[in-house]
Amino acid sequence: MPSPELPDTGRDPRWRRRAVTAAVALLAAGTTAPATAAAEPDARAGAQTPFTSGEAEDAETNGTVLGPDLTQGSLASEASGRRAVTLDGPDRYVEFTLGADANALTVSGNVPDGTEGTVTVSVNGERLDTPLRVTSEYSYLDTPDIEGSTTHHLFDHARLLLDRDLHAGDVVRLQPGTVPSYTVDVADFEQVAPAPEAPQGSVSVLDTGADPTGAEDSAAAFTAAIEQARAAGTEVWVPEGRFRIDSPLAVEQVSIIGAGPWRSVLLSSHLIDQTESAGGVRLRDFAVLGDVTDRVDDSPDNFATGSLGAGSEVTGLWLQHLKVGMWLTGNNDDLLVEGNRILDTTADGINLNGSARGVRVRNNFLRNTGDDSLAMWSLHAPDTGSSFTGNTVIAPNLANGIAVYGGTDLQVRDNLVADTNALGSGIAISNQAFAAPFFPLSGTIEVTGNELVRTGAMNPNRQHPMGALRVDAYDSPIEAEVRIAGTTATGSPYSVFEFSSGGGQGHEVRGVTVEGAELRGVGTVVVQAETGGAARFEQVTAESVGAAGVYNCPDRGTFTVDLGAGNSGWDDIWPCGTWPEP
Repeated sequence: MPSPELPDTGRDPRWRRRAVTAAVALLAAGTTAPATAAAEPDARAGAQTPFTSGEAEDAETNGTVLGPDLTQGSLASEASGRRAVTLDGPDRYVEFTLGADANALTVSGNVPDGTEGTVTVSVNGERLDTPLRVTSEYSYLDTPDIEGSTTHHLFDHARLLLDRDLHAGDVVRLQPGTVPSYTVDVADFEQVAPAPEAPQGSVSVLDTGADPTGAEDSAAAFTAAIEQARAAGTEVWVPEGRFRIDSPLAVEQVSIIGAGPWRSVLLSSHLIDQTESAGGVRLRDFAVLGDVTDRVDDSPDNFATGSLGAGSEVTGLWLQHLKVGMWLTGNNDDLLVEGNRILDTTADGINLNGSARGVRVRNNFLRNTGDDSLAMWSLHAPDTGSSFTGNTVIAPNLANGIAVYGGTDLQVRDNLVADTNALGSGIAISNQAFAAPFFPLSGTIEVTGNELVRTGAMNPNRQHPMGALRVDAYDSPIEAEVRIAGTTATGSPYSVFEFSSGGGQGHEVRGVTVEGAELRGVGTVVVQAETGGAARFEQVTAESVGAAGVYNCPDRGTFTVDLGAGNSGWDDIWPCGTWPEP
């Protein structure tokens, strides 16, 4: 349904950039002023990133500003901030004033279905020779097997390494070139370093016959380099270039190092697929660009499928146009996944699909995923002792920002999630099994220090909203200790804390405590209770609540809202029988 004007929160934490380089400041985002230099805020949640971002609706433009809108299938509903700018024709523009040095540009945008072409880029009034190439090939996704989904995945990221260094105060203008129109959501600007020298003693894939133009398949050359490096106890070096990999690589006890994700590009939709590995894998500083235009769940169209083995690391990668970034099964004990950028997947960003022990997924940036951006799913074996920490998730266009489906002693900590769409909450803690054998939540599930911005969505199958943070006894009761603490929720379009049994069986939710939440702008209610059970609330403060404090109307049983000390701003009750409108 269309949304009223979403609350103006004063400060928008959408794109936190916690000092990767001290000299780089944020572009202002989410204010009424043009996108110009701003002092970096004191970031609490979310990932460090090597780029700054500007929202098109906050920049100078003569285009048409769309939104805010929550209507499933609309451009604005899938945009960050629920707003975007459409440029209809070559005389329409949007321009960003830089707040920091940059020589590279990435734009999340949309062109009409069946369209491809160019967008003109100008700097300080001078048109660049190389335009931004854009296409609808990876957009307009239909998933008829997912009940309640409509055509979605409307935006796509296009990137351009500029031919010059830009500085604070420079103005970058985007205009349709050969495309009839272009809708701009957000632009990322960054300073890309020159390609470094090869590590001393490393084995270059060029020396084993790899083609840096991408014209020929380099899979055999990469395999030869991996074998040589492993035998010599050294690293595989991927220099600047575009390398086509047409068959999966076997990786274990090896390091593969690139010259950076703008310099070293692997063209593959199926790079790693192995059921087991001896571990010790280091993958660092390159891009994997796939060519996945549809979602086929039985096809392993992923960067990594299966096992990397114990003690492995995946850092500094750019993963784009894949079905899933990483779909991990088998032995991935003590895996570190850190500092990666995952964009435009047709399904999940990362899924720890059972047996993940001690896996740390931290400081990653994900935008425009087609299912849960980050998920733990305890299928076949429980995920245990694993964590999602300090990640930023923006605009997943189907399902949740972060989801935990079963598992034991897990952490979801200090993440920033913004702008979820249909069928999803910002964070979901759930016993939805999907398949068997499933291992429900147990032990302690810590959900602490997370920031939720405009999260929660209308469930088109049940025609009622999903909260910004949902605890769901979908297929079995919640019997773990679920500790939710230090939550900040801003501009929630519907409720904030939802307690449900989404499978309609009335399973109870128990063992939940909510401590120290700050809520600013609540569309409907603070607490949405739809099943039996209980939760305790302490130090939960709310401002600008749209309908009432509590909707407590379980289909079965009784839900107890146990109020401790320090709660304020949400002490009234919504009567059962009708759903509150935002």
